[in-house]
Amino acid sequence: MTEMPGSDLLRRLPSVRGRLTANAPIGPLTWFHVGGPAEMLFRPADRDDLAGFLADLPEDVPVTVIGVGSNLLVRDGGIPGITIRLGRGFVDIRPAGDMVETGAGALDLNVALTAAEAGIGGLEFLSGIPGMIGGGFRTNAGAYGREFKDALISADALDRRGVLHTLAVGDMGLSYRHCDVDPAWVFVTARFQGVAGDPAEIGRRMTDIKAAREASQPIRARTGGSTFGNPPGHQAWRLIDEAGCRGLTRGGAMVSEKHTNFLINTGNATAADIEGLGEEVRRRVQERFGILLEWEIRRIGRPADGAAPIEERTPAVAASTG
Repeated sequence: MTEMPGSDLLRRLPSVRGRLTANAPIGPLTWFHVGGPAEMLFRPADRDDLAGFLADLPEDVPVTVIGVGSNLLVRDGGIPGITIRLGRGFVDIRPAGDMVETGAGALDLNVALTAAEAGIGGLEFLSGIPGMIGGGFRTNAGAYGREFKDALISADALDRRGVLHTLAVGDMGLSYRHCDVDPAWVFVTARFQGVAGDPAEIGRRMTDIKAAREASQPIRARTGGSTFGNPPGHQAWRLIDEAGCRGLTRGGAMVSEKHTNFLINTGNATAADIEGLGEEVRRRVQERFGILLEWEIRRIGRPADGAAPIEERTPAVAASTG
């Protein structure tokens, strides 16, 4: 454990084998490269370390779980309480027959690559999802015609008291960009069903996915991936484009010229710039089409001014956000 003198929160926390870091910079870990620090960042050594920590953690301490920050916006005021980020103890990927068991800290791409090498097809879509497996559960992440729920067998998760639960895919309430599992639970393991296939052919399909992403998305920009979910019967990018938002800016944030459902940090944006731009896009789309886009990017933490986050200040909007 890393000792951080002067932290009242640190003195209240149980002992761990992993790393505890006070006032940890989180913004640089996200793809947007913006946002304030975590009051306390915990990187558990393994599942048992995490379970013991949760079991002994005071109930009044808020807990936030983050992944690699590919679809995450951390507000400028930072994240209160404990922020958990899974690391090396959660990245093992084990092919077995035509299925793959993986730690929740493994990158989606690495799971797809490992499956391909083992001649397991059906998981190529994971290579088109930036992020880690654990983060994908919360939005039932998907790409190129498939979602987590289409390949998932079951998952293990720790509840707020550190108790382990094994959930079949049918018990998780997965739907378009949605998961019913208690947001306080931490996913630690997943099992995916694939199909036997030729590694070379699986590799070719993954190459096609990579080419499609590079051709249509600003993947080399500081972005957070797809910003809004597609409303029923509509494509979010088209609504945004037709509402006149292509290239729209706010401070250092911009709506991508390449793909209008992506927001970009052009170099000096704040989290407030990015979130404010997203809200302006929502306003314009609603004004033009009567459709309120729902955020797909996860927004966490507090604004720099200490005010309530946007969705707490505007309940009508909050009720519609994901």
